[in-house]
Amino acid sequence: MTKNIDKSTAKPIVNPSETTDSFSSQVLQQLKGDILSGYFAPGEKLKMAILKERYAVGISPLREALSQLLVEQLVVVENQRGFKVHPISLAEMIDIYQTRSHIEALCVELAIANGNDEWEASIVAANHLLKKSGDLLEKTDDDVQQWEAIHQKFHTAIASGCGSATLLQVRRSLYEKASRYRNLWLKKNMSDHGVYDANRQEHDDLVEALLDRNQEKAIEIIKQHLLIPSLLLQESKPSLF
Repeated sequence: MTKNIDKSTAKPIVNPSETTDSFSSQVLQQLKGDILSGYFAPGEKLKMAILKERYAVGISPLREALSQLLVEQLVVVENQRGFKVHPISLAEMIDIYQTRSHIEALCVELAIANGNDEWEASIVAANHLLKKSGDLLEKTDDDVQQWEAIHQKFHTAIASGCGSATLLQVRRSLYEKASRYRNLWLKKNMSDHGVYDANRQEHDDLVEALLDRNQEKAIEIIKQHLLIPSLLLQESKPSLF
């Protein structure tokens, strides 16, 4: 699944004029984004020369970023010879998706109890935008990532009604951990019109249950919806894990 990308010629994407703290934060977020999107593949060695050129930085901010990503379990130390992207595994994927389904269900439960008219309107608007963006899945990898960002905003609009900053932080962390597996699913399945149509119908059914304040139905839908990428990837595990 590794992309055929010449990383030695990638353009710097950081503005060196930023303050030190802001600059370090940018390096961290951009490196993290490249790992989550699959630019750097699972298990790939992160060569300092390539990272320095891509982000236009020196060793120090890169080591800071890599140390933080080590804590977040997105990179691992390779026998004291440097860093590599954290490998993917079937067991990790199942664990992440099972946990996500329960956390998302809790967000939905609380959002139905606490969400107001503004929350309802934000859900309807986000779903409308998501429907209009479906053709992005048939274009380039960057377009697919754009669709994924819109898709995530839809689910975030739903979860935001829960009213718990701590719960939303846990939710975001799990979403990031699942992103590498989601990208495999997006590339492998979402160009299939049948899979896409089923996904869109699940969104419509979920919105209907939320607006009806049908807690039981909404929780059932969101749990099933969240687990589908994991289940589809398990079917193709010999080629992925």
